[in-house]
Amino acid sequence: MLALGSLSGERVVLAALQRLDSLEAFAEWLAQPGPWIGGFDFPFGLPRPLVEHLGWPSQWRECIEHYSGLTRADIRTTFAAFCAARPAGSKFVHRAFDKLAGSSPSMKWVNPPVAYMLHAALPLLLAAGVHIPGLHAGDPQRVALEAYPGLLARELIGRRSYKNDDKAKQTPERLIARKDLLTALENGQTRLGLRIKLSNAQRDALVHDASGDSLDAVLCLVQAAWAQRQGAPLYGLPAGLDPLEGWIITA
Repeated sequence: MLALGSLSGERVVLAALQRLDSLEAFAEWLAQPGPWIGGFDFPFGLPRPLVEHLGWPSQWRECIEHYSGLTRADIRTTFAAFCAARPAGSKFVHRAFDKLAGSSPSMKWVNPPVAYMLHAALPLLLAAGVHIPGLHAGDPQRVALEAYPGLLARELIGRRSYKNDDKAKQTPERLIARKDLLTALENGQTRLGLRIKLSNAQRDALVHDASGDSLDAVLCLVQAAWAQRQGAPLYGLPAGLDPLEGWIITA
């Protein structure tokens, strides 16, 4: 799900929501000419301690190319063996910012399977030749940043759950949470200093998408707009980010 929009002063104007039905469609969208700045909700890197332990390439592009050449079964077996050798309570290793952002370790293959998300989507960014600040030089008219909607959502409504793919768990409480989250976004109740501008129809669509895919895309849009305000070359990323692990914008 893509949320497309533009920045006007302190307002982020939602232009459209666009659903893509395949990775091929995503690749085709990425290949279109810019200019755009995008926040994408999947990991852009693996934890350095994991990469070093496995003896994988320590340069970002070479590491991602190696990783993309593995099968999902390879990934699961390799990561499971790594975790099995570690003590209880610290099976997974994190990137430097994960605890700050509240994000899952990018090596997790279950609940959520972000390791597979990285494996499926990040090579498409490389193939499209986009620019990934701090990690990979590409087309400066198409700038891709790692975003995380949960980071902004927790700032606005705490730990309240606002989405679920299981229809049986799409409760009135989660509906109310989506409404409250949108109200906070529209009122600019965020440290990012931005507020979302929606039509009534857009607001209804976001509220009634109980999977949360549409709302997550809008949260990424707001994070990307904040990055646009920060500008090149780092778009708000810290100067000292690890060039293997990357960083989540606004973390």
